[in-house]
Amino acid sequence: MIKDKLNILVTGCGGDIGQSIGKILNEYSLVNNLYGCDISDKNAAKFIYSNFFIGLPCKDPNYIIYLEKIVKEKNIDFIIPISEPELRFLSIENINKIGNAELIIASSEALHVGFDKLNTADFLKRENLPFPITHSVEDIEKIEDFPVIMKSRTGSGSSNVSIVRDNETFNTIKKGNPDFIVQEFLDGNNGEYTCGVFRSTSGIVRSIIFKRELMGGFTGYGEVIENKEIDKLLHDVVEKLNLIGSINIQLRLTSKGPVVFEINPRFSSTVRFRHLFDFKDVQWSIEDKLGLPISDYKQTAIGKKLYKGFNEYIQ
Repeated sequence: MIKDKLNILVTGCGGDIGQSIGKILNEYSLVNNLYGCDISDKNAAKFIYSNFFIGLPCKDPNYIIYLEKIVKEKNIDFIIPISEPELRFLSIENINKIGNAELIIASSEALHVGFDKLNTADFLKRENLPFPITHSVEDIEKIEDFPVIMKSRTGSGSSNVSIVRDNETFNTIKKGNPDFIVQEFLDGNNGEYTCGVFRSTSGIVRSIIFKRELMGGFTGYGEVIENKEIDKLLHDVVEKLNLIGSINIQLRLTSKGPVVFEINPRFSSTVRFRHLFDFKDVQWSIEDKLGLPISDYKQTAIGKKLYKGFNEYIQ
C-alpha cells in the first residue's frame, strides 16, 4: 500500500496520548486529512484535530458499523485507536482492519500479554526473563513478607497502585478488589524507568529509555539515559513477544538488575517527547504499514530531559 498522502483517523483522541499523536500527525508530511474522534468533546482534542467529531464507545453494538461508515465516507487509510477499552475490544475480537482501513496497533501477543499484569509476569517467568513475583489476590490468604504492591490486574497508570505494609490493609483492599494482583515490591533505589520500544515487520528494534518521576500517576519528569543492560532486556522482551509495532515497557533497576513490572501495548504518554527526541515510533509504524523503509534513527538525546506541561485552550 503506497500513497502520496494519507487520510488518518485517531479514535479515543481526547486524552493526553491522543492529543500528543494529533500534534505529531499535524506535522507529518504523509498526512493529507487528519480526523479525530472521542466519546466526549469536553477535552482539548478539538483544538488539535481540525476534523474532530463525537464517536461511539466500543461497547456500543454499532461501534464497528459506525467506524466502517466513517472509513468509507472519509476514505480513511489508517485508524490509530488510543483508548485502552478500544484496544482491549479490538484485541479480544482479533480485529486488524475496519472497512478498507488498517489498524495501527501492536501485534496480538503484545496486546494479550500487556493488558493483563498477571499474564505479563507469567510471560516473563516463562521466557526466563527477570520478573516480579505476582499472584492473583484471590490466591493469597495472608502475606508473609512486606511490603507488597497491590494493583488492578487490568488497569493502567500508577494512581491506583498501593504499597501495602500489613495484613490489615491487605485484607481491606482485597475485599473490595477481587481483580487485583499482589506483586513483589521491587527495590527502587536505582530508579524507575519508562521505555519506548519499536519493532518493525522486518525485525528492526529501536528503544529509548527515560529515568522518570511520576506526577498524578503518569510521567511528569524524565531524563533520557543510556544503559546497555536495560537495552538488552528490552530487546529480549520484544523478540520473545514477536512484537510488531510500538509499546511501552516500565521497569525498575533493582539490586538484581532491571526487572520489568508492566508492558503497555500501545503508544504512551511520552510519545510526543520521544518524537521530539527523534524516536519517531508513530511515523515508523505508518512507514512499516506502508511497506516503506523505516526512517533512520540516531540516538542523540542522551542526557536530555522532559517536563510534562499543559496548554490552555479557550472557546
